Amino acid sequence: MPSKTVAERSHRVKAAPFVRARRGCYTRTAMARQRLGQYFLKNPEWRHRILETLPLRPGESWLEIGAGHGEMTELLSPQVGRILAVETDRLLLPGLQQRARAEWKNVEIVAGDILALNLSPLLTGGKFRVYGNLPYYITSPILQRLFGAAPRISSIHVVIQLEVAQRIVATPGHRDYGYLSALCQFYARPEIELRIPPGAFQPPPKVDSALLAMFLPGAGESLAIGNEARFLEFLQRCFAQKRKTLRNNLRAAFSSERIDRALASCRLRADARAEQLSIPQFAALFAELV
Repeated sequence: MPSKTVAERSHRVKAAPFVRARRGCYTRTAMARQRLGQYFLKNPEWRHRILETLPLRPGESWLEIGAGHGEMTELLSPQVGRILAVETDRLLLPGLQQRARAEWKNVEIVAGDILALNLSPLLTGGKFRVYGNLPYYITSPILQRLFGAAPRISSIHVVIQLEVAQRIVATPGHRDYGYLSALCQFYARPEIELRIPPGAFQPPPKVDSALLAMFLPGAGESLAIGNEARFLEFLQRCFAQKRKTLRNNLRAAFSSERIDRALASCRLRADARAEQLSIPQFAALFAELV
């Protein structure tokens, strides 16, 4: 994958002291959080390691998804301009709101589900960055929601299941390369920054996690695709059944003759499969067919 720019790599936060969670934070509330598919990042050393990877700049705005007890909010707050911290767990909101009033003057706590909230009136102004410790079971819908605001996002930094992160960064020809890989790489340049063990969380998940960084824009920026929504539908159709060839997956929408001409025009084999194509190749095939 393409590496971060020199500017992005040069903006590293100075070492900050570890902030240990308050006693009792990870008991009954943690069980409620687990029910929502989230795991608290309890280990202060891992929180600090995550912080050091983030491109923090004074004055920039951040959207935090799943603020929890404020594990990362308290570290981000002194380093950035403004934080919009979204939290859906009603048991956690009073503590977050109290700390925002008393300690985090640049943090606004928003109660709600990131998939349902209208963020446009909340995130006014220029571009912003995103940090989140995402519920594993809705990682893909959250990323797709964020991509809807792609022109305004500079970068996305999320803690997700390692297996999902590996699928996102997979390249054409790799067995993990699929629709999620192509979707994310269309909008961003994804990289796995850290692999995080279960012991960093409370309660510990049964799988390893990863910090995934995605710097926008991605491959789609240079392709000049007119109808982006239609292209993404086409992309999804190409990956509809991974074991099938592109020709077979596309036959529900196009005639065999049209598909054969498009494949030949793009210099693709008649038995080509979606997992073999790069984003520019998908764009070229789309242009021939649509």
